[in-house]
Amino acid sequence: MAAAVDAWVTQHHDEVLGWRRHLHSHPELSNEEVETTKFLHDVLVAHGLQPVPFPGTGLYVDIGPETGDRLAFRADIDALKVTEQTGLPFASTVQGISHACGHDVHTTVALALACALADVDLPHGVRIIFQPAEEVMGGGALDVIKWGGLEGVRTIYALHAEPKLRVGQVGVRAGAITSASDVLRLRVEGPGGHTSRPQLTADVVYALGALITQLPALLSRRVDPRTGTVLVFGHVDAGDAPNAIPKAGVLEGTIRTADITTWRGLEDLLTDLIDLVVAPTGCTYHLDYVRGVPPVLNDDAATALAATAGRAVDPHAIVTAPQSSGGEDFSWYLEHVPGAMVRLGAWSGAGEKYDLHQGNLNIDERAIAVGVRFFGSVVEQYFNAQSASPAPGR
Repeated sequence: MAAAVDAWVTQHHDEVLGWRRHLHSHPELSNEEVETTKFLHDVLVAHGLQPVPFPGTGLYVDIGPETGDRLAFRADIDALKVTEQTGLPFASTVQGISHACGHDVHTTVALALACALADVDLPHGVRIIFQPAEEVMGGGALDVIKWGGLEGVRTIYALHAEPKLRVGQVGVRAGAITSASDVLRLRVEGPGGHTSRPQLTADVVYALGALITQLPALLSRRVDPRTGTVLVFGHVDAGDAPNAIPKAGVLEGTIRTADITTWRGLEDLLTDLIDLVVAPTGCTYHLDYVRGVPPVLNDDAATALAATAGRAVDPHAIVTAPQSSGGEDFSWYLEHVPGAMVRLGAWSGAGEKYDLHQGNLNIDERAIAVGVRFFGSVVEQYFNAQSASPAPGR
């Protein structure tokens, strides 16, 4: 099975690169991936498959028999509001929008896997999910689940391009590989007044300063540091004049944690701490706490299988992936079925190591073939394990 996928990748090398370059040059934002969905549909149909569109954008395709225990792979298809600065001949043709997170690579890997498996006699079913809207708060995974995308799925895998790892390497990690990511928006209010008479009013700027310094400090004393919980503010705005105490100010930031139990109690804990900090200032506040995504918690057995699959492709491929503080909505799938996300090496091995969500991100295209072969090996290892014992689970 893996050998068949490997042969297909070699035979269709130029075609697959053409898919990636088309996707890269025609990025679409979350929930707007209309042309991307149409392109994927047309390629899948041309290779003898019958994709099923989701009610919004995105689609999935089933391959192999209807056995009710499908192995699934997820690819995210949306782009970002980031201006591309790579200078590539197939750079984004859409002003201010680009695939600066590598989703074009994820999508191409999944698309090639689907087309390669179309020519294989599979003992069990495989589902490839092309998910919209990974980059928005909450994530399109919730819609896919609501639309029945996990029905009949027993285990699910995904990969994410990693420009800090060399091409050919696959990073694996059991347990938390990403963090929960929530947004904190605070509006602090007071009567306003003159800076010469602060005793006659409530000082909004002072309250904001107290929150900026004290809230992260208090949080660090209330949460186990081993959970990787961190609060960082990225935006503060208050006032227009140096001698006027404003009536309102705004503070915004993100809070992240790798621990699912901690994540579930963060909103209540932060509300208590904000009360403690703001009360002595005489100001009032309104908290808008936007829940994001839980951490991606890779299943132990599914991660071990991924490591075995990677080594079957290349004995030196598998490395330990670091735990990231970034958020990923693949986590929502793992609330329902076991699975794992891996990091796909995308650095050429020479020159600059780029970063995700940056306009100069330049992924080495050799990573695509590595990703397809890795996924093909996962399919083989999974079905071999399934024939010998129950599939990986929690």
